[in-house]
Amino acid sequence: MRVLLIDVNCKNSSTGKIVYDLYTGINENGDEAAICYGRGPLVEGKNIYKFGLDWETKIHALLTRLTGLTGCFSFFSTKRLLKLIDEFNPDVVHIHELHAYFVNIAMLLKFLAKKCVSVVWTFHCEFMYTGKCGHAYECRGFISTCGHCPRVNEYPKSMLFDFTKHMLLQKKNLMANIRKLTIITPSAWLADRVKQSFLGNRTIRVINNGIDTNVFRAQSTNAIRKELEIDNNEKVVLSVAPDIMSDRKGGKWVLQLAEITKEDCIKYILVGTNVNNVVHRKNVIFIPKITNQNRLAQFYSLADLFVICSEKETYSLTCAEAICCGTRVVGFECGAPETVFQSPFAIFSTYGVLDMLVDNVLTCLNDSTVTREECVLYGTANFSNAKMINQYGKAYRENADKI
Repeated sequence: MRVLLIDVNCKNSSTGKIVYDLYTGINENGDEAAICYGRGPLVEGKNIYKFGLDWETKIHALLTRLTGLTGCFSFFSTKRLLKLIDEFNPDVVHIHELHAYFVNIAMLLKFLAKKCVSVVWTFHCEFMYTGKCGHAYECRGFISTCGHCPRVNEYPKSMLFDFTKHMLLQKKNLMANIRKLTIITPSAWLADRVKQSFLGNRTIRVINNGIDTNVFRAQSTNAIRKELEIDNNEKVVLSVAPDIMSDRKGGKWVLQLAEITKEDCIKYILVGTNVNNVVHRKNVIFIPKITNQNRLAQFYSLADLFVICSEKETYSLTCAEAICCGTRVVGFECGAPETVFQSPFAIFSTYGVLDMLVDNVLTCLNDSTVTREECVLYGTANFSNAKMINQYGKAYRENADKI
């Protein structure tokens, strides 16, 4: 079987890592995989192609801001993609993310419909059944028709116009013509959201995102504890997210948590910060984004507890990574994580209720009934790449066999 994977990134970012892991696993299992991606550095490898033209991506982003239309430009980049699909001649095209200004969605979907290509599509966010939003939050407009978007000035940003009603209608028409389609979501929560949309009558399956458990595993932390000058008697609470101090990722809640517990013997580490734009505190360590996966696994292993305070998540790879390194999770209910990660390995409370978060953090830090070994066993059994790749292999074959 020949599988062509399409995403914004390759080997970088959360979806880019998933795509590269799938590519590796498919090839190792005896099938043939290719990756076509739109943005980021060049990645070496057989059948790995960057089709996006960086100059055109910048123009696409500018035009989106000016017109309010997203996924409607990048003509030359998309022509390159269609040529690569034709040359590889896949049995299945596996699409991941199509936002981020790198592809003309209508051109791609019309091409796939005309060719009657088998399409497996992983929804990592809500973009393909809303007018433009990756996260609809509490808005229910996508259920009937978008328009008058309350987040029109957020990514993908429009400075002047609201074309969300038009873009949602366009997506409905384009998706209706993809006959052989299976939609995959990484969580039951996101699957339920898809079922409320215009795609509710399509085949929808849940496959948890997988991680490399050879990397994300319990590791020795003596060196990193010494590097960060953390005493052996100090507990460590970790939070990791890109742009963690943004409202969406909720770093402010971690800082409030640190302030409330400043008299306790706890050190808080926030990974993914611009250290020049945050208030420094004695019991808080700010770390820029970590791209080295082995080093990131050391931070997870160092932590006694991982905290997630996002406003909304459709899965949360960071929770899976923490648990596989032996670290329990505490956080706010934010959509998918509370449906994916089970107690006692993860405990969630009402979003924004700080007192409950504080109580759960202190309770878990003083609870020795759940061991790191039990966390690792739970994580590797449920969130490994091997399990994800096996489930996707079945989905590819089932969808390709559709009449």
